[in-house]
Amino acid sequence: MLLNDQDEWLEADGLGGFASGTVSGVRTRRYHALLLAATTPPSGRTVLVNGVEAWIETAGGAVPLSTQRYVPDVIHPDGVSRLRGFTSEPWPAWTYRVDGCDVTQELFVARGTARVVLSWKATGAGGRLPLRVRPLLSGRDFHSLHHENAGFSFAAAEAPGGGVAWRPYGGLPGVVARGNGRYRHAPDWYRRFQYDRERERGLDFEEDLASPGVFEWDLDGGAAWLSFEVAGAGPGDLPALRDRERARRASLGGPQGRAVEAYLVRRGEGTTIIAGYPWFGDWGRDTFIALRGLCLAQRRLTEAREILVEWSRHVSDGMLPNRFPDSGEAPEYNSVDAALWFVVAVHETFAAAAEAGQPLGDRDARALLDAVEAILDGHVRGTRAGIHVDRDGLLAAGTRHTQLTWMDACYEGRPVTPRAGKAVEVQALWLNALWLQARTAPRWRAPFEAGRKAFLQRFWNEQRGCLFDVVDAEGRAGSCDATLRPNQIFAVGGLPLQLVTDDRARRIVEAVEARLWTPLGLRSLDPDDPDYLGRYQGTLRERDEAYHQGTAWVWLAGPFIEAWLRVHGSAAKEDARRRFLAPLIGQLEHGGMGHLPEIADGDPPHAPRGCPFQAWSLGELLRVRAMLEDPS
Repeated sequence: MLLNDQDEWLEADGLGGFASGTVSGVRTRRYHALLLAATTPPSGRTVLVNGVEAWIETAGGAVPLSTQRYVPDVIHPDGVSRLRGFTSEPWPAWTYRVDGCDVTQELFVARGTARVVLSWKATGAGGRLPLRVRPLLSGRDFHSLHHENAGFSFAAAEAPGGGVAWRPYGGLPGVVARGNGRYRHAPDWYRRFQYDRERERGLDFEEDLASPGVFEWDLDGGAAWLSFEVAGAGPGDLPALRDRERARRASLGGPQGRAVEAYLVRRGEGTTIIAGYPWFGDWGRDTFIALRGLCLAQRRLTEAREILVEWSRHVSDGMLPNRFPDSGEAPEYNSVDAALWFVVAVHETFAAAAEAGQPLGDRDARALLDAVEAILDGHVRGTRAGIHVDRDGLLAAGTRHTQLTWMDACYEGRPVTPRAGKAVEVQALWLNALWLQARTAPRWRAPFEAGRKAFLQRFWNEQRGCLFDVVDAEGRAGSCDATLRPNQIFAVGGLPLQLVTDDRARRIVEAVEARLWTPLGLRSLDPDDPDYLGRYQGTLRERDEAYHQGTAWVWLAGPFIEAWLRVHGSAAKEDARRRFLAPLIGQLEHGGMGHLPEIADGDPPHAPRGCPFQAWSLGELLRVRAMLEDPS
């Protein structure tokens, strides 16, 4: 099998931690690791075990199973040359051909525990088949890199319940290895691993890792088992754990259910959604957008309720956090739309629960409605960053120095696309929030009607046959930003209430399809615009500048497909499945396998970029897929 370090697998633990890597076994990111644990779920993520070196001892010498890349571009050893097969279902498994027999390596993470389990099994062996495995350790923040230093402790101790325990650094969790092999202490450093995805991103890409010793088995005596866990997880029967995990995954309804589960994680005593792996945490905007597909479209109503109730506790001055930092910082309240997406998600959850005959309990329902009222009241009063309802009933926000919408790229304190004023998708969200809440609290009906009237009068751009992206741009009354961006699609699709209908809706969809559609979502800017950047690559600055200036966003495929269906009618469902849905489904087999990426290049061939496992990308696919498969 050829070296494949583009396709990646993911095993999430439900706590914010995960294991991840490539089909070839070559680590190409600083985030590729076997034991990457969330010390304060879902944050405080720390890399403890980066990988392993594995080989078979034969009469002719060591035959490697693992593959590494070192500076400068050296592949060693070459275990991938013996790789004959790979599958990611129900978990990653590699089959190697060694001296006429097959050696299968499997790996899984048991949900709810910071533990990864590996196993090796030989079939067709004609005699002794000694297996040797060296763990490669660090002990670092998952955004950082590790280098050889005198402070690393190689000391090994016996773990409670059996196994080997290491504590490389004080102040970080210890690591326990358990299994049915023999451990031989043999400390060593492995230097200058090379991570190509980091190099492509213009970041530091070299790392040194420490190996405290070697585990040994004879595979002709049966399967080899080895687990790595955060100290304190406790001993367990690894074959029995594997059987329970296989049965649990079978109950999830296939790869789609397993992919969904990866994003649903614990926060305190509640539940939240990880925005994407490997580097995102739980973000407000992403959580409420993704929830609609990951939870509601999958009838995971318990998780939807738990997520919304957990987030409702964080309403402040009518806002919800844009994100919770990875460690030790206060939540960031710098988003104009996260709270509005929350309102939409709350009402859609109420509707889905009622349809399923599973209404929310009075206590949770009251908590959510109180949070919605606090959000709407806060916006009317005015809140952070200049967010307020203007005299025309529309929602104004921000300055040229703030980035409050989902187009929030910022480099060295300078917003790339500030979009201050009245952004079109923010108005669609605001009016949907008012309309939804008015069905419960009629006092919001009049503000909704006033705002809708102003929206229809002020946002139509007859010259281009679509909507302005921002009106009263940068706070200048009457100033309109006519830049052709995808945000206007939310006036037609992606939200419960369609604000623009009839011929204008058709013209909006046609303009967006003609200029912005790609097989992996909508471009963030018209390719004819002088500011358009069609490739998301290069240094951090170059990538930030392209992020919302041409890069295609996968999650926007959802609102576009829904808008397209609304103007073409249900008879066009098959056409929509073929033209728009099929390329997204095809992408599930590549990149972050079973998942969808965050973004793609705006220019052909629209190479996937950014985060390979993105919650709202998968969520929007599942939401519109359910819509297209609905016979009504």
